[in-house]
Amino acid sequence: MTQFNDYDQLTEYMDRLGLFHMDLTLSRMEAFWKARGLPDIPVVHVVGTNGKGSTSTFFGSIARAHGLKTGLFTSPHFLSPRERVQVNRTVLPRTIWVELANEILSTPGGDELTYFEFQTCLAMLAFERQEVDVAIMEAGLGGKFDATNVFKPCLTLFTPIGMDHEKILGPTLKDIARDKAGAIHGGSHVITGVQVTEALIPLQDRAKAVGARFMYAVDMADPVEDDLLGLPGIHQSANARLALAGWRYYAVEKDIRSEHIAELFGLETAFLPGRMQWIELGGKAFILDGAHNSHALEALSAALHAEDIRPGAVVFACLKDKDCTAMLPLVQGLTDGPVLVPSMENERASDAETLAGLLGETARSAESMEQALEACGDVEGPILVCGSLYLLSEFYLLHPEFLSPN
Repeated sequence: MTQFNDYDQLTEYMDRLGLFHMDLTLSRMEAFWKARGLPDIPVVHVVGTNGKGSTSTFFGSIARAHGLKTGLFTSPHFLSPRERVQVNRTVLPRTIWVELANEILSTPGGDELTYFEFQTCLAMLAFERQEVDVAIMEAGLGGKFDATNVFKPCLTLFTPIGMDHEKILGPTLKDIARDKAGAIHGGSHVITGVQVTEALIPLQDRAKAVGARFMYAVDMADPVEDDLLGLPGIHQSANARLALAGWRYYAVEKDIRSEHIAELFGLETAFLPGRMQWIELGGKAFILDGAHNSHALEALSAALHAEDIRPGAVVFACLKDKDCTAMLPLVQGLTDGPVLVPSMENERASDAETLAGLLGETARSAESMEQALEACGDVEGPILVCGSLYLLSEFYLLHPEFLSPN
Protein backbone atom coordinates (compact mmCIF):
# COMPACT_ATOMS: atom_id res chain seq x y z
CA MET A 1 0.00 0.00 0.00
CA THR A 2 1.34 3.42 -1.01
CA GLN A 3 2.22 5.70 1.89
CA PHE A 4 3.66 9.19 1.59
CA ASN A 5 6.66 10.31 3.60
CA ASP A 6 6.45 13.96 2.59
CA TYR A 7 4.41 16.46 0.62
CA ASP A 8 6.59 16.16 -2.49
CA GLN A 9 5.69 12.48 -2.78
CA LEU A 10 2.04 13.38 -2.38
CA THR A 11 2.13 16.00 -5.15
CA GLU A 12 3.86 13.51 -7.45
CA TYR A 13 1.04 11.04 -6.77
CA MET A 14 -1.66 13.66 -7.48
CA ASP A 15 0.12 14.64 -10.69
CA ARG A 16 -0.02 11.00 -11.79
CA LEU A 17 -3.76 10.96 -11.12
CA GLY A 18 -4.09 13.73 -13.71
CA LEU A 19 -5.57 17.14 -13.05
CA PHE A 20 -8.03 16.84 -15.92
CA HIS A 21 -8.81 13.15 -15.74
CA MET A 22 -12.53 12.66 -15.22
CA ASP A 23 -14.74 9.61 -14.91
CA LEU A 24 -18.22 10.90 -14.13
CA THR A 25 -19.72 8.49 -11.65
CA LEU A 26 -20.22 8.59 -7.88
CA SER A 27 -19.48 4.90 -7.37
CA ARG A 28 -15.90 5.41 -6.12
CA MET A 29 -16.90 8.21 -3.75
CA GLU A 30 -19.85 6.24 -2.42
CA ALA A 31 -17.69 3.16 -1.85
CA PHE A 32 -15.02 5.19 -0.05
CA TRP A 33 -17.41 6.91 2.33
CA LYS A 34 -19.34 3.71 2.95
CA ALA A 35 -16.08 2.18 4.13
CA ARG A 36 -14.96 5.29 6.01
CA GLY A 37 -18.26 6.60 7.34
CA LEU A 38 -19.50 10.10 6.53
CA PRO A 39 -18.48 12.83 9.00
CA ASP A 40 -21.28 14.46 10.97
CA ILE A 41 -20.67 17.97 9.62
CA PRO A 42 -23.29 20.39 8.27
CA VAL A 43 -22.59 20.88 4.55
CA VAL A 44 -23.55 23.86 2.40
CA HIS A 45 -23.27 22.84 -1.25
CA VAL A 46 -22.69 25.58 -3.85
CA VAL A 47 -23.56 24.58 -7.42
CA GLY A 48 -23.80 26.51 -10.69
CA THR A 49 -21.73 27.82 -13.59
CA ASN A 50 -20.41 31.21 -12.53
CA GLY A 51 -20.11 32.83 -9.11
CA LYS A 52 -19.62 29.63 -7.10
CA GLY A 53 -16.29 30.67 -5.64
CA SER A 54 -17.53 34.16 -4.80
CA THR A 55 -20.77 32.89 -3.24
CA SER A 56 -18.85 30.30 -1.21
CA THR A 57 -16.43 32.99 -0.07
CA PHE A 58 -19.20 35.38 0.95
CA PHE A 59 -21.07 32.67 2.87
CA GLY A 60 -17.92 31.59 4.68
CA SER A 61 -16.97 35.17 5.52
CA ILE A 62 -20.42 35.88 6.97
CA ALA A 63 -20.33 32.66 8.99
CA ARG A 64 -16.88 33.50 10.41
CA ALA A 65 -18.11 36.97 11.33
CA HIS A 66 -20.69 35.20 13.50
CA GLY A 67 -18.01 33.14 15.24
CA LEU A 68 -18.33 29.90 13.27
CA LYS A 69 -15.32 27.82 12.33
CA THR A 70 -15.61 27.28 8.60
CA GLY A 71 -14.25 24.75 6.18
CA LEU A 72 -14.05 25.88 2.55
CA PHE A 73 -13.43 23.60 -0.43
CA THR A 74 -13.02 25.33 -3.80
CA SER A 75 -11.40 24.70 -7.17
CA PRO A 76 -9.30 25.12 -9.14
CA HIS A 77 -6.16 26.35 -7.43
CA PHE A 78 -3.63 28.87 -8.69
CA LEU A 79 -0.25 27.69 -7.41
CA SER A 80 -0.79 24.87 -4.93
CA PRO A 81 -3.55 22.28 -4.35
CA ARG A 82 -3.44 23.35 -0.70
CA GLU A 83 -5.40 26.47 -1.73
CA ARG A 84 -8.44 24.25 -2.32
CA VAL A 85 -8.88 23.23 1.32
CA GLN A 86 -9.05 25.99 3.91
CA VAL A 87 -10.15 26.24 7.52
CA ASN A 88 -11.08 29.78 8.55
CA ARG A 89 -9.48 30.92 5.26
CA THR A 90 -6.13 29.38 6.18
CA VAL A 91 -4.48 26.62 4.16
CA LEU A 92 -3.41 23.53 6.06
CA PRO A 93 0.25 22.63 6.67
CA ARG A 94 1.90 20.21 4.27
CA THR A 95 2.30 17.69 7.08
CA ILE A 96 -1.47 17.60 7.61
CA TRP A 97 -2.01 17.00 3.89
CA VAL A 98 0.36 14.04 4.06
CA GLU A 99 -1.40 12.58 7.11
CA LEU A 100 -4.82 12.94 5.53
CA ALA A 101 -3.63 11.51 2.21
CA ASN A 102 -2.25 8.46 4.01
CA GLU A 103 -5.60 8.07 5.75
CA ILE A 104 -7.32 8.08 2.36
CA LEU A 105 -5.05 5.41 0.94
CA SER A 106 -5.48 3.25 4.04
CA THR A 107 -9.25 3.27 3.48
CA PRO A 108 -10.66 0.67 1.05
CA GLY A 109 -11.17 2.30 -2.34
CA GLY A 110 -8.97 5.27 -1.55
CA ASP A 111 -6.41 4.29 -4.16
CA GLU A 112 -9.07 4.29 -6.89
CA LEU A 113 -10.14 7.92 -6.51
CA THR A 114 -9.56 10.44 -9.30
CA TYR A 115 -7.67 13.70 -8.74
CA PHE A 116 -10.75 15.74 -7.84
CA GLU A 117 -12.30 12.91 -5.80
CA PHE A 118 -9.07 12.49 -3.84
CA GLN A 119 -9.00 16.16 -2.92
CA THR A 120 -12.71 16.23 -2.11
CA CYS A 121 -12.21 13.36 0.34
CA LEU A 122 -9.13 15.02 1.80
CA ALA A 123 -11.10 18.23 2.34
CA MET A 124 -13.89 16.52 4.24
CA LEU A 125 -11.45 14.52 6.38
CA ALA A 126 -9.64 17.79 7.16
CA PHE A 127 -12.88 19.47 8.17
CA GLU A 128 -13.74 16.55 10.43
CA ARG A 129 -10.32 16.63 12.07
CA GLN A 130 -10.46 20.41 12.52
CA GLU A 131 -14.00 20.15 13.93
CA VAL A 132 -15.43 22.86 11.72
CA ASP A 133 -18.94 24.13 12.39
CA VAL A 134 -19.89 24.16 8.71
CA ALA A 135 -18.29 22.82 5.52
CA ILE A 136 -18.85 24.92 2.38
CA MET A 137 -18.32 22.65 -0.62
CA GLU A 138 -18.09 24.19 -4.09
CA ALA A 139 -19.05 21.77 -6.84
CA GLY A 140 -16.44 21.30 -9.50
CA LEU A 141 -18.15 20.36 -12.76
CA GLY A 142 -21.87 19.75 -13.07
CA GLY A 143 -23.85 18.46 -10.15
CA LYS A 144 -25.30 14.97 -10.47
CA PHE A 145 -21.97 13.15 -10.71
CA ASP A 146 -19.73 15.77 -9.12
CA ALA A 147 -17.64 14.30 -6.31
CA THR A 148 -19.05 16.83 -3.84
CA ASN A 149 -22.54 15.43 -4.43
CA VAL A 150 -21.87 12.37 -2.27
CA PHE A 151 -22.43 14.48 0.85
CA LYS A 152 -26.03 15.16 1.84
CA PRO A 153 -26.10 18.93 2.37
CA CYS A 154 -28.27 20.78 4.83
CA LEU A 155 -28.49 23.55 2.23
CA THR A 156 -27.79 23.82 -1.51
CA LEU A 157 -27.16 27.18 -3.18
CA PHE A 158 -27.49 27.55 -6.95
CA THR A 159 -25.54 30.34 -8.62
CA PRO A 160 -26.48 31.36 -12.19
CA ILE A 161 -26.30 28.52 -14.68
CA GLY A 162 -24.90 29.25 -18.12
CA MET A 163 -23.22 27.59 -21.08
CA ASP A 164 -20.00 25.85 -20.12
CA HIS A 165 -18.49 22.36 -20.43
CA GLU A 166 -20.99 21.56 -23.19
CA LYS A 167 -18.98 18.54 -24.36
CA ILE A 168 -19.43 16.93 -20.95
CA LEU A 169 -22.73 18.24 -19.60
CA GLY A 170 -24.69 18.55 -22.85
CA PRO A 171 -25.12 20.94 -25.78
CA THR A 172 -28.02 23.02 -24.45
CA LEU A 173 -28.62 25.12 -21.35
CA LYS A 174 -31.45 22.77 -20.39
CA ASP A 175 -29.06 19.80 -20.52
CA ILE A 176 -26.55 21.62 -18.33
CA ALA A 177 -29.23 22.68 -15.84
CA ARG A 178 -30.59 19.13 -15.63
CA ASP A 179 -27.15 17.84 -14.74
CA LYS A 180 -26.65 20.49 -12.08
CA ALA A 181 -30.17 19.85 -10.76
CA GLY A 182 -28.95 16.36 -9.89
CA ALA A 183 -27.36 17.95 -6.83
CA ILE A 184 -30.84 18.39 -5.32
CA HIS A 185 -31.55 15.60 -2.83
CA GLY A 186 -34.85 14.36 -1.52
CA GLY A 187 -36.12 16.41 1.39
CA SER A 188 -33.30 18.94 1.05
CA HIS A 189 -33.42 22.74 1.21
CA VAL A 190 -32.49 24.69 -1.91
CA ILE A 191 -32.03 28.41 -2.59
CA THR A 192 -31.37 29.71 -6.07
CA GLY A 193 -30.00 32.96 -7.34
CA VAL A 194 -31.41 34.56 -10.48
CA GLN A 195 -31.73 32.05 -13.33
CA VAL A 196 -32.93 32.33 -16.91
CA THR A 197 -36.12 30.35 -17.50
CA GLU A 198 -34.43 27.55 -19.43
CA ALA A 199 -32.16 26.87 -16.45
CA LEU A 200 -34.74 27.49 -13.73
CA ILE A 201 -37.35 24.99 -14.90
CA PRO A 202 -35.10 21.88 -14.56
CA LEU A 203 -34.19 22.98 -11.03
CA GLN A 204 -37.84 23.43 -10.09
CA ASP A 205 -38.81 20.11 -11.70
CA ARG A 206 -36.08 18.23 -9.84
CA ALA A 207 -37.00 19.79 -6.50
CA LYS A 208 -40.65 18.91 -6.98
CA ALA A 209 -39.83 15.33 -8.03
CA VAL A 210 -37.71 14.59 -4.94
CA GLY A 211 -39.67 16.65 -2.42
CA ALA A 212 -37.05 19.34 -1.81
CA ARG A 213 -37.95 22.77 -0.52
CA PHE A 214 -37.16 25.26 -3.28
CA MET A 215 -36.63 28.92 -2.41
CA TYR A 216 -35.47 32.12 -4.11
CA ALA A 217 -32.74 34.44 -2.84
CA VAL A 218 -34.66 37.50 -4.04
CA ASP A 219 -37.43 36.63 -1.56
CA MET A 220 -35.05 36.17 1.37
CA ALA A 221 -32.55 39.01 1.22
CA ASP A 222 -32.57 42.57 -0.04
CA PRO A 223 -30.14 43.64 -2.78
CA VAL A 224 -26.62 44.27 -1.52
CA GLU A 225 -24.84 47.40 -2.70
CA ASP A 226 -21.72 46.37 -4.60
CA ASP A 227 -19.67 49.19 -3.04
CA LEU A 228 -20.11 47.46 0.35
CA LEU A 229 -18.50 44.23 -0.83
CA GLY A 230 -14.97 42.95 -0.46
CA LEU A 231 -15.19 41.52 -3.98
CA PRO A 232 -15.62 44.32 -6.55
CA GLY A 233 -18.01 44.39 -9.51
CA ILE A 234 -21.75 44.89 -9.88
CA HIS A 235 -22.18 41.17 -10.62
CA GLN A 236 -20.94 40.36 -7.11
CA SER A 237 -24.09 41.92 -5.66
CA ALA A 238 -26.11 38.92 -6.86
CA ASN A 239 -23.57 36.47 -5.43
CA ALA A 240 -23.59 38.31 -2.10
CA ARG A 241 -27.39 38.32 -2.02
CA LEU A 242 -27.50 34.56 -2.58
CA ALA A 243 -24.89 33.97 0.13
CA LEU A 244 -26.74 36.27 2.53
CA ALA A 245 -30.07 34.54 1.85
CA GLY A 246 -28.37 31.18 2.40
CA TRP A 247 -26.77 32.34 5.62
CA ARG A 248 -30.01 33.68 7.07
CA TYR A 249 -31.83 30.46 6.32
CA TYR A 250 -28.94 28.43 7.72
CA ALA A 251 -28.84 30.57 10.87
CA VAL A 252 -32.54 29.99 11.53
CA GLU A 253 -32.19 26.24 10.97
CA LYS A 254 -29.19 26.05 13.31
CA ASP A 255 -30.66 28.45 15.90
CA ILE A 256 -27.94 31.06 15.34
CA ARG A 257 -28.76 34.71 15.91
CA SER A 258 -27.81 36.57 12.76
CA GLU A 259 -26.54 40.10 13.40
CA HIS A 260 -26.80 42.77 10.71
CA ILE A 261 -23.44 44.29 11.66
CA ALA A 262 -21.75 40.88 11.43
CA GLU A 263 -23.41 40.23 8.06
CA LEU A 264 -22.06 43.51 6.70
CA PHE A 265 -18.61 42.86 8.14
CA GLY A 266 -18.55 39.42 6.52
CA LEU A 267 -19.49 40.85 3.13
CA GLU A 268 -17.01 43.73 3.39
CA THR A 269 -14.05 41.56 4.41
CA ALA A 270 -14.54 38.75 1.90
CA PHE A 271 -11.50 38.18 -0.32
CA LEU A 272 -10.94 35.93 -3.29
CA PRO A 273 -8.07 36.49 -5.73
CA GLY A 274 -8.77 36.81 -9.42
CA ARG A 275 -12.24 38.33 -9.15
CA MET A 276 -11.96 41.79 -10.71
CA GLN A 277 -8.90 42.21 -8.52
CA TRP A 278 -7.11 45.56 -8.87
CA ILE A 279 -3.37 45.59 -8.33
CA GLU A 280 -0.47 47.96 -8.96
CA LEU A 281 2.63 46.54 -10.59
CA GLY A 282 5.59 48.47 -11.98
CA GLY A 283 3.63 51.70 -11.95
CA LYS A 284 0.77 50.19 -13.94
CA ALA A 285 -2.75 49.16 -12.93
CA PHE A 286 -3.90 45.62 -13.62
CA ILE A 287 -7.32 44.00 -13.32
CA LEU A 288 -7.21 40.25 -12.76
CA ASP A 289 -10.42 38.36 -13.47
CA GLY A 290 -11.09 34.66 -13.94
CA ALA A 291 -13.95 35.12 -16.45
CA HIS A 292 -13.65 31.93 -18.50
CA ASN A 293 -16.85 31.66 -20.54
CA SER A 294 -19.19 33.98 -22.41
CA HIS A 295 -21.57 34.36 -19.46
CA ALA A 296 -18.75 35.47 -17.17
CA LEU A 297 -17.23 37.77 -19.81
CA GLU A 298 -20.59 39.50 -20.25
CA ALA A 299 -20.75 40.08 -16.49
CA LEU A 300 -17.18 41.39 -16.46
CA SER A 301 -17.90 43.74 -19.36
CA ALA A 302 -20.99 45.11 -17.60
CA ALA A 303 -19.03 45.59 -14.37
CA LEU A 304 -16.28 47.52 -16.16
CA HIS A 305 -18.82 49.65 -18.03
CA ALA A 306 -20.69 50.44 -14.80
CA GLU A 307 -17.48 51.88 -13.35
CA ASP A 308 -16.54 53.64 -16.61
CA ILE A 309 -13.38 51.56 -16.97
CA ARG A 310 -11.92 50.94 -20.41
CA PRO A 311 -8.83 48.69 -20.32
CA GLY A 312 -5.90 49.90 -22.37
CA ALA A 313 -5.05 46.31 -23.28
CA VAL A 314 -6.24 42.78 -22.61
CA VAL A 315 -4.13 39.73 -21.88
CA PHE A 316 -6.36 36.81 -22.84
CA ALA A 317 -6.14 33.05 -23.25
CA CYS A 318 -8.60 30.22 -22.83
CA LEU A 319 -8.84 26.47 -22.78
CA LYS A 320 -9.51 24.67 -26.04
CA ASP A 321 -12.59 22.90 -24.67
CA LYS A 322 -14.34 26.28 -24.21
CA ASP A 323 -16.67 27.84 -26.77
CA CYS A 324 -14.16 30.37 -28.05
CA THR A 325 -16.51 31.45 -30.85
CA ALA A 326 -18.89 32.99 -28.32
CA MET A 327 -16.06 34.51 -26.28
CA LEU A 328 -14.07 36.24 -29.03
CA PRO A 329 -16.40 39.18 -29.81
CA LEU A 330 -16.77 39.83 -26.09
CA VAL A 331 -12.99 39.99 -25.67
CA GLN A 332 -12.66 42.26 -28.71
CA GLY A 333 -15.21 44.61 -27.18
CA LEU A 334 -13.32 45.00 -23.91
CA THR A 335 -10.59 47.30 -25.25
CA ASP A 336 -9.60 49.63 -28.07
CA GLY A 337 -6.00 48.60 -27.53
CA PRO A 338 -4.05 45.42 -28.19
CA VAL A 339 -5.02 41.92 -27.13
CA LEU A 340 -2.04 39.78 -26.08
CA VAL A 341 -2.46 36.00 -26.17
CA PRO A 342 0.27 34.20 -24.20
CA SER A 343 0.99 30.50 -24.51
CA MET A 344 -0.06 28.66 -21.35
CA GLU A 345 1.71 25.77 -19.68
CA ASN A 346 -1.47 23.71 -19.77
CA GLU A 347 -2.36 20.66 -21.82
CA ARG A 348 -5.89 21.99 -22.38
CA ALA A 349 -4.83 25.46 -23.55
CA SER A 350 -5.83 26.79 -26.95
CA ASP A 351 -2.97 27.47 -29.35
CA ALA A 352 -1.89 31.07 -28.80
CA GLU A 353 -1.13 31.89 -32.44
CA THR A 354 -4.41 30.43 -33.68
CA LEU A 355 -6.39 32.26 -31.00
CA ALA A 356 -4.64 35.56 -31.77
CA GLY A 357 -5.48 35.13 -35.45
CA LEU A 358 -9.16 34.68 -34.61
CA LEU A 359 -9.13 37.83 -32.46
CA GLY A 360 -8.14 40.06 -35.38
CA GLU A 361 -5.51 42.60 -36.34
CA THR A 362 -5.05 44.12 -32.88
CA ALA A 363 -4.20 40.74 -31.34
CA ARG A 364 -0.85 39.02 -31.24
CA SER A 365 0.55 35.97 -29.54
CA ALA A 366 3.27 35.88 -26.90
CA GLU A 367 5.54 33.07 -25.82
CA SER A 368 4.66 33.47 -22.14
CA MET A 369 2.76 35.54 -19.60
CA GLU A 370 5.97 37.43 -18.85
CA GLN A 371 6.41 38.37 -22.49
CA ALA A 372 2.76 39.42 -22.76
CA LEU A 373 3.13 41.73 -19.77
CA GLU A 374 6.32 43.23 -21.21
CA ALA A 375 4.47 43.93 -24.47
CA CYS A 376 2.04 46.12 -22.51
CA GLY A 377 4.81 48.45 -21.42
CA ASP A 378 3.61 51.44 -23.47
CA VAL A 379 -0.09 50.89 -22.85
CA GLU A 380 -2.05 53.68 -21.17
CA GLY A 381 -4.85 52.70 -18.83
CA PRO A 382 -5.41 49.51 -16.84
CA ILE A 383 -4.43 46.15 -18.29
CA LEU A 384 -7.05 43.41 -18.00
CA VAL A 385 -5.97 39.78 -17.59
CA CYS A 386 -8.84 37.36 -18.16
CA GLY A 387 -10.07 34.25 -19.97
CA SER A 388 -9.07 31.45 -17.64
CA LEU A 389 -8.22 30.86 -13.99
CA TYR A 390 -5.29 28.86 -15.34
CA LEU A 391 -4.07 31.97 -17.15
CA LEU A 392 -4.24 33.87 -13.87
CA SER A 393 -2.23 31.13 -12.21
CA GLU A 394 0.64 31.98 -14.56
CA PHE A 395 0.38 35.61 -13.49
CA TYR A 396 0.41 34.63 -9.81
CA LEU A 397 3.38 32.36 -10.44
CA LEU A 398 5.29 35.52 -11.38
CA HIS A 399 3.73 37.60 -8.59
CA PRO A 400 2.48 35.33 -5.78
CA GLU A 401 2.20 38.28 -3.40
CA PHE A 402 -1.15 39.17 -4.98
CA LEU A 403 -2.78 35.92 -3.87
CA SER A 404 -3.29 37.48 -0.45
CA PRO A 405 -5.27 40.60 0.53
CA ASN A 406 -3.34 43.86 0.33
